[in-house]
Amino acid sequence: MTVTGEGPAGAPHSALADTVMERLTAAYGGAADPVRAAAMRAYMKDVAPFLGLPTPDRRALSRTVLAGTPRPAEADCTAIALRCWALPHREYHYFAVDYLRRHAGSLSSAFLPVTRRLVTTASWWDTVDLLAAHVVGALVAADPRLTADMDEWIADADLWVARTALLHQLRYRERTDTERLFAYCLRQSGHPDFFVRKAIGWCLREYAKTDPDAVRAFLVRERGRFAPLTVREALKNIGAAPEPL
Repeated sequence: MTVTGEGPAGAPHSALADTVMERLTAAYGGAADPVRAAAMRAYMKDVAPFLGLPTPDRRALSRTVLAGTPRPAEADCTAIALRCWALPHREYHYFAVDYLRRHAGSLSSAFLPVTRRLVTTASWWDTVDLLAAHVVGALVAADPRLTADMDEWIADADLWVARTALLHQLRYRERTDTERLFAYCLRQSGHPDFFVRKAIGWCLREYAKTDPDAVRAFLVRERGRFAPLTVREALKNIGAAPEPL
């Protein structure tokens, strides 16, 4: 696999990326549906233009695009992700997220800056949340030294970076660093943005599937610091609000 120099969008040159991108733009572009695209763009609050590909159709096309391609090196993943993100239509971003999820176990801690670039470019929940839970989370789990980066991200002024830090443990279950999870929630408890308040509730709700008593006790102790939205979200699957209020 040839990976040298620097290619489009600051991505490393990659023969695999060349092949994938040529196939991808032909397949996705040829299936575009302008009418559906307009509706999808409106639903996603105009974060990006769309081609109008429903998820099942898009993933079927992706399988065709990737048929017969070899397992990528990390530089190939970087090249494909950055080149997809440089294209305007959102479906290319979705392809990149799916590709990174599939190969997250092969990525090193050096890939974290790439994920930050993706999280902070054309940012919206549809890509950020999957990158947080499936890519950033996998990187931190594989290299605990990256928790220091998460400690920086949770305090970041960019709400999507902070949301990523909140959600990176979403799939950890019994491996969750509970102290860090609760500290992150408290760190952003007063955040004015809906997407951060919602993320706090979501990560607590998810951890409640593993340790509901710990989440209840945390909310009893700290409930006054969280927005009602956050508390409702956190307690959605474990019963009514804890007492005492």
